[in-house]
Amino acid sequence: MRSFFSYLIPFSILFWSVVVASDYYEQLILKPLPQSTLLASFNFRSNTSLSQFEAHNFRYFPRSLGQILQHVGTRELHLRFSLGRWDAESWGARPWDGTKEGGTGVELWAWLEAETDEEADRKWRILTNALSGLFCASLNFIDETRTTRPVMSFQPEGDHPNSTLANMQLLHGVLPREVVCTENLTPFLKLLPCKGKAGISSLLDGHKLFDASWQSMAIDIRPICSDGECVLQIEQTIDMVLDIERSKRPRDNPIPRPPPGHELKCNSSKPYHSGDTCFPTDFAEGQEWALDQVFGKSIKGTCPLTDSNVPPVCVHAPHGRDIYTTAGANEIKNPNGLSRCYQIPSEGDFSMILPRMSREGEHAKTDADEIVKPDTPLLYAERSFTGHGYERGGVRTILTNPSPDTEVEFVYMESLPWFMRIYLHTLRAHLEGRSGSQKDVIEEIYYRPALDRVRGTQLELRMRIPPASTVFLTYDFEKSILRYTEYPPDANRGFDVAAAIITILPSESPDAPLARQKTSNLRTTTLLLSLPTPDFSMPYNVIIFTSTAIALAFGGLYNILIRRFVGADEGPEVISGGLKGKIIAGIAKLIGKLKGAKGKVD
Repeated sequence: MRSFFSYLIPFSILFWSVVVASDYYEQLILKPLPQSTLLASFNFRSNTSLSQFEAHNFRYFPRSLGQILQHVGTRELHLRFSLGRWDAESWGARPWDGTKEGGTGVELWAWLEAETDEEADRKWRILTNALSGLFCASLNFIDETRTTRPVMSFQPEGDHPNSTLANMQLLHGVLPREVVCTENLTPFLKLLPCKGKAGISSLLDGHKLFDASWQSMAIDIRPICSDGECVLQIEQTIDMVLDIERSKRPRDNPIPRPPPGHELKCNSSKPYHSGDTCFPTDFAEGQEWALDQVFGKSIKGTCPLTDSNVPPVCVHAPHGRDIYTTAGANEIKNPNGLSRCYQIPSEGDFSMILPRMSREGEHAKTDADEIVKPDTPLLYAERSFTGHGYERGGVRTILTNPSPDTEVEFVYMESLPWFMRIYLHTLRAHLEGRSGSQKDVIEEIYYRPALDRVRGTQLELRMRIPPASTVFLTYDFEKSILRYTEYPPDANRGFDVAAAIITILPSESPDAPLARQKTSNLRTTTLLLSLPTPDFSMPYNVIIFTSTAIALAFGGLYNILIRRFVGADEGPEVISGGLKGKIIAGIAKLIGKLKGAKGKVD
């Protein structure tokens, strides 16, 4: 099936030559999805010539990031910040064929120019520490135990000369525990030429972005060569899936409350429908939303530095869908009838409204008139733990090929922590739907075992799944016991295991669909591993009990040794002295005089 971005190919071909030659352009693609959701994809692309980059002349390319790349000799870099889960069964194929997507948390891979592994590791540590400070993330925690060197999963996306490829080394690291938040969005916006003050980036707001059901921020830096001229390209992408009803809540009153009775959307076809009985309608009754409602604000004109030939806003919806925009916008419809783009005014606010379309009457609309049916993914994948107890466990991955006539070839990669000691001899691939053995499914295996507290486990499988088939991939592992200093503060929560990376290889058949002729990616969800956890309250109990016992014993013994005990009648009389004694003596003298004066009166 074709990805929805492939429908915009006529526009891409029209503007591709302009984009490559231009220094900067940006575009927002909106795609309504089923179940009252909206996919918003922000794409920003800047180009600079290699000669200007090497001469430290930064115009559109961010200087802060360019100096880091030059210092460590980075030839290509890919950084991902992701949060949430992509619902492939409801939302269909992933945007950008999954190439702009990362696993939950933070994921980084780069090609560094180094002659030895030690030099590459040293530059990798410098790169992660520098990016950690630039993006306010914990990338400095990507140490050797969280770093791998993929063999089959990743290939360079840029155009590199053969002399450079010989000295390039690929390193990959992931932090599945990292929580992506507004602190990561602010540095992302500062890398843009307009800094989020104008253009489509003015829509980006941390409250909306991180309230999304799924979101991903991507940065890709690679060299691109065309007609003998090479440029260094930085592409920044933000994808988010927004719940329309939740996003339309006002900022000043975001707490959900039951709507009034006259605002309820009821299904009047039910036999028990009446004035005091309401059966809520489902999401199939149509969507109604506006750009300023969903994002909380309108687009503030266009960025003055962007290419004016590239329409900044595109909507992936049938031509029969009613869309109203603010004055001054120019609509450009795609001949395929499934998308349209808008040239917006350079100044002033821009917004659009997609009203609810009537499902009744003479001109009733259907779902096909409102939403483009999502494309079926090339592969479905889900992963989970099996077994019980704190000693051993297992991992089961279910891979399904939904195509009835096309097989899928891909590379399955897992980066596991060192305390998950897998048993490779237990690896099994069970095929359902068709007859076949494990050898027919798994074509090649690359396995790099873990070393305790030195490196993690790396497992890469080259697999092939027949049409309309499901593969159950399973293996067993043993859980290690950690030192008490190696547990996080919330040790009983568990340890996050990075998502599995699946790279779908392009088909070699010339008659394959367009989506099968290029590389695509997808990632499973992360896993939460429970390890044997000691009772961390026991050391504190022991410390408190011991301290109390020592204090009681030492205090009593100390008093016995240094104090002299005498009887009350044998002790010296209290001699008044000092300020306290003088005050007491004065008071006693005053009382005596008062008593004497009273006696004389009597």
